[in-house]
Amino acid sequence: MGTSWDRIDRLLARDHPGVSDKGRTVARLHGGRRPRAVVLLHGLTSSPSQFDRFSRDLFARGHNVLVPRLPRHGHTDRLSTALARLRPDELYAGVDEYIAIARELGERVTVAGFSLGGLLAAWSAQHYRIDRCVAIAPFFGVAWIPTGVMTGIAEVLLRVPNQFHWWDPMLRERQMPEHGYPRYSTHAIAHAYRIARSLLRDAATRGPSAETVVLVVNAHETGVNNRAIRRLYASWNAHRPGSVELVPLTGLPPSHDIVEPLRRGDVAARVYPQLLAAIDP
Repeated sequence: MGTSWDRIDRLLARDHPGVSDKGRTVARLHGGRRPRAVVLLHGLTSSPSQFDRFSRDLFARGHNVLVPRLPRHGHTDRLSTALARLRPDELYAGVDEYIAIARELGERVTVAGFSLGGLLAAWSAQHYRIDRCVAIAPFFGVAWIPTGVMTGIAEVLLRVPNQFHWWDPMLRERQMPEHGYPRYSTHAIAHAYRIARSLLRDAATRGPSAETVVLVVNAHETGVNNRAIRRLYASWNAHRPGSVELVPLTGLPPSHDIVEPLRRGDVAARVYPQLLAAIDP
């Protein structure tokens, strides 16, 4: 276990003094290698606290659990401009490191994520031989923007100076939860879409490397593009029939963040058992 402990120590050491207590990487470890290790990847502008309940319950089930702070996230200053500098290469390098650590923590590896984290989970399923991937409402574009149009918009966004926009223009900096940023970066959105576009192209030519993939979609999704997620499902299923499952969540109100328990409403509580079962069947 020496190597994995060293890697975890280095990962934890990246949480500099500017990172908030609730924004830091979480490692819930049993002290030895377990049959399964789980990596949980949070969404854009959020932090590892988004998966606090999941990580505790998965640890209680006997798994080693790693919830890394994605690059540029989790700062104490909720109006930090760090996200403007987020790049795909940082995210790719992060996923590579998280999976390398998980392989030393468990005989089998599950990677799950939400929104941007769901995109990265799907990207890991394409490129890494892991046991299980669960992508929850993964970001493959904006719900109301067709894929062809989104490509052009993303490239335009990257040619002009970055802008920050409030998730909630009414609440602005008062938006909760406190472990997330209340603003998003246009450049971060555009770079995330480049990752999505690259993955969709790869999936059109070959199936996933992961043994099992679960794509979770909210039937009343308001944030991400469900049609693009279904396109990924169709591509992967054509290459490896039976290895990919599409799980539609029905009966929910119009929403995107179905993971964060501190958001208003009871959506996260209602879908929690289904999401936990998808991650750890």
